[in-house]
Amino acid sequence: GVIHGQRVVLINRKCMKNIFVRVLPRSSKEEVVGFMANGVLKVKLTTPPVDGKANEKLIDLLSSYYSVHRSAVSIVSGHTSKNKHVSIEE
Repeated sequence: GVIHGQRVVLINRKCMKNIFVRVLPRSSKEEVVGFMANGVLKVKLTTPPVDGKANEKLIDLLSSYYSVHRSAVSIVSGHTSKNKHVSIEE
């Protein structure tokens, strides 16, 4: 089902959470703001979107937020966009 923009899927007995994220790079602080009315998770990053550094920081922040290993978080699409589709293995 879909809860606050999160789609949970079971793949090979692993729980995969698919979320859509709106990244605000070059913010004054790094934080997961929360889910917006449209179900998209808003995330602020201090890192500029250069050489994939913002994507790496996003993975760090989401892995901490969802209490999973860094390797469990992957960007499915939107690598060069502020709007991203992210998959989290729980």
